[in-house]
Formats: sequence, structure tokens, C-alpha cells
Amino acid sequence: MEKFKEWFSNPEQILELLIKYGGQLLLAIITLIIGLWIIGKIVKGMRKMFEARKFDASLQSFLISLTGIVLKLMLVISVVTMLGVEMTSFIAILAAAGLAIGMALSGTLQNFAGGVMILIFKPFKIGDYITSEGHSGTVKEIQIFHTILNTPDKKTIILPNGPVSNNSTVNYSTEPLRRVDFTFGIGYNDDIDKAKQVIMGVIEKDERILKDPAPFVGVINLGDSSVDLVTRVWANAGDYWDIFFDMQETVKKEFDRQGISIPFPQTDVHLYQPKQQSES
Repeated sequence: MEKFKEWFSNPEQILELLIKYGGQLLLAIITLIIGLWIIGKIVKGMRKMFEARKFDASLQSFLISLTGIVLKLMLVISVVTMLGVEMTSFIAILAAAGLAIGMALSGTLQNFAGGVMILIFKPFKIGDYITSEGHSGTVKEIQIFHTILNTPDKKTIILPNGPVSNNSTVNYSTEPLRRVDFTFGIGYNDDIDKAKQVIMGVIEKDERILKDPAPFVGVINLGDSSVDLVTRVWANAGDYWDIFFDMQETVKKEFDRQGISIPFPQTDVHLYQPKQQSES
């Protein structure tokens, strides 16, 4: 501290320092600015090249992010070297700092490894609809440390790659076909065969529902208040939600037309009043 006070109290020493190190500092700043500009151009060029060659979208974002980080790290090392710091000393300091940072950011390194595993084994890709870590959405990006999902209601969910790669993930977009399941309850006094015919009639009118595999309707449960009919149909994955909502509305309307009830839970309460003993 005293040394710095001594330097700044003497204008000649300040001028000497500027002459000695000013050129290096100016050159380092210019190198940093130009280097960041070049890195931006390289990253932008990579993105255009990947898009032109229709490169795997999942791998695109990962490689672009990784390339940007590596190039910026190399640029920082070059700039520090230009300032007169010895490379061996800088590498030793960098290694020590890297060890400390690595221990502090062990979870982040796990996320990096998870991102690599996701890209290698491809449990999902950009555009797939998945459920992972309790969240569901369409995969928008697979970055170095995180996977970004878009939900149907336009929310952005950022999931760390480590837990995503180590825990279970449901991918709804892998198979071209999906089975849509329904359960319709009817009253105990209603005709089961008639109810099944009504449901099958609704199914046959919907062209989105596939004939093969064949639809299925059957009794799955005798509940406290209703006889439950399970209905299983197959459709293209893209039609899943439209069929899911349309079928329930249409079946309810057809049940109303055909006089088939959809009961709700009921409880019968019986009151017993004890007889009063006659006076003797």
C-alpha cells in the first residue's frame, strides 16, 4: 500500500509506468475487443453452417455454447500473457483457481457431464415433448448446463442437465402413435351394452382414431356409485390432446341423448330413533 502511495505521489513515476506498461495495456484492450468481435462472428458462422447443413438441432446449441466458452477462455489467457504475466505462473494460478472453483461448482460440472450424456445417448431431442423432474414441456434447447423447456401455456422451464440425465424422463414424442384412455361411469340401472354401443359409435365417427390397433371398450370397475367403462383408442401422437378433449364432450352429449346417466357420488344417511321405554 505504501508503495502505491509512493508511486502516485511522484508524477514522474506515474509517467514512467504509463510509458512502460501503457502500450501493453492498450494492445491488450484492443486485442480483447477485436477477439470478442471475432468470436461472435465465429459463433454466428457456426450457427449458419449448422442450419444450412441441417445439423442435429440438439447438438447445435451445445457445440455453439461450448465453442464460445473455449474461445473466450483462450482469449483471456492471451490477453493476460500480453500484459506481461508469465505463462507458467498464470497456468499454476489458473489450475489452483480451477480446482477451487471445481470443488465449489461440483453441481455445475455434473450438469456439464449430464449434457454430454444427453447428447450421446439422445433420450430426447429438440422438439420432443417430455416430462422430467416434475415438469412437462417441449424441448427448446439443450445447452451445456441446462435443458430449456417451453410449456403449452408459454412458460419457460430451465432444468439442470445433471438430474435430468440421472433420473427418469418420459418422452411422449418418440413413438408416432399414442393410446388415449378414458373412463366413463354409468348408473347401475343403465344398460351396459347400450352404453358400449354409444361409445363405439362416437369412436367410429372420429376419423382421427385409428382402426388398427382396434379400439376397446369394457367394464373396468364396479364403483360405489357407478359402473365404470374403460375406453382405449389409438391415434397419431399429434392428435392426442384434441381427441382426449373431444371424446369426453361428445360421449357426454350422446349419453344425454340416449338417456344414459353419468352418476355422481351419493351417500344415503339413515336415522334411527330409539324407542322410548314405557313408564311402568
